[in-house]
Formats: sequence, C-alpha cells, structure tokens
Amino acid sequence: MVREGSSIDKALAVLEAIAEHHRVTDIAAATGVSKSTVHRILQSLVEWGFARADGRGGYEPGPRILTLAGRVMNRFDPARQASGALNALHERIGYTTHFAIRSGDEAVYVDKLEGRRPYQMPSRIGMSLRLHCTAIGKAVLAQLGADEVRAICARTGMPTPTANTLATPEELLADLALVRSRGYAIDDEENLPGVLCVGAPVFDHTGQVLGGISISALAMDMSREDVEQFAPEVVSAAREVSAALGAPGAPVPNG
Repeated sequence: MVREGSSIDKALAVLEAIAEHHRVTDIAAATGVSKSTVHRILQSLVEWGFARADGRGGYEPGPRILTLAGRVMNRFDPARQASGALNALHERIGYTTHFAIRSGDEAVYVDKLEGRRPYQMPSRIGMSLRLHCTAIGKAVLAQLGADEVRAICARTGMPTPTANTLATPEELLADLALVRSRGYAIDDEENLPGVLCVGAPVFDHTGQVLGGISISALAMDMSREDVEQFAPEVVSAAREVSAALGAPGAPVPNG
C-alpha cells in the first residue's frame, strides 16, 4: 500500500505490481490505488515503454524495464552494495569480516575488513576458498540441493586440510542441515588450524544464493559463547546485504 496523495509513490507501486499482476483490478487491489488512477498511470508507463498491453485486457512489463535493468547491472558492484552492512558488523564485533561470492565450485573474497586484533588473517581479496570446509562455503552449500552438493564434492574432491575437516558428503550434508536450521555456518578449525569462522548466506535479486559474509578469529580469541553471541549479528548483516542486492522478501534497509 502507498501513502495517500503521493503520486510518485503510486506510480512506483503500480510499476512494481505489474511484475506479478496484469489486470487493472488486481493491480489496484495490490497497491491500494484506485482503478481509475491505476489505469491513468499504466497509460503513462505504456507511453514511456515501461509497460505494454498484453492483448488480453491486461498489462505486463515493457521493454524499457529490461533496458534499464541491463544498464544498472552493468554498473552493479555487489561489494560496494554490501559495504555498509559489512562496515557496521565490523564496527560492532571487531573480528575480521569477509564477503565472498560463489564462483562455480568455489567462492572468492571480494571484500575484507581486518579485525582489531594483534594478528591478521591470511585471507585476501581475490583469494578463492573451498566450499566444504569454510563458513561462507558451507553457508552457500546449505542453500543447494543434496544432489548438487554431492556433484560439487565429486568434482572438487574433499581435501582435509585439518583434522576437523568433514571428509565425506554424508558428514557434510548432515552439517548443512544444521546450518539451515540455525541460519549460520561454523568453520570449527576446518580450513585452517587454530582459526574459527562464522558465516551466513547472501542472496541476489533473483533469490538465489550469491555468496556469504563471515567473521573470523583465532580459536583462542573466539569462544563458543562468542559464537552464540555474534552469530545472530552475522545473520542480520547478511540479510542487510541481501536486501541491498535486491533479494526478494528481504527487508528494505532504512535510509
């Protein structure tokens, strides 16, 4: 529903509604805008190419939306869109904070904020990471089907860099079920000895998992109590990043 008397809000609401509704009556019901006003707005959108008649008495998105979307996506930088939530998380927690995007059977760091600690994590922007033994990787895998997870494991193998690394698809799938139930993944010294990470998934504008964000620290500096305390903040920040990337159903950030 839109604010009373705001013509711009009404036009934007109608433009958004035609992605799911086609008939004037349905658009009016979805937006709370009167049918006469909806019809008037639709005529303007048709003239501008943002809508078109579907030949059955309804309307659908027009070609200019695709043109505009293509121009926007060409300039779209996920790391820049995520920077606000990442910086806020880093300020609140102080551990090293990462944002990584899935690239095929691995993920790649696209942003890193070093923790306020007397040590540094060995990660770097542009570095790839395994999916089966990292917090971000497991957060991503938890959003995929079991068959796809098994296929990825078959292609990449499941190297065991530490004694804690999950070594079989069955072990991994059991852990991914826990990830889904609690909303975040834990790398319990599974990728690097002595390093603990907590990660949560990030979704793109199509609703598909894009990557994830994480906090990392030496295990001696991040207790189990710290994990339980900070994991909800990682999940919340991941949702903010998803919203900034236009994920369906994600809450729109204020400001």
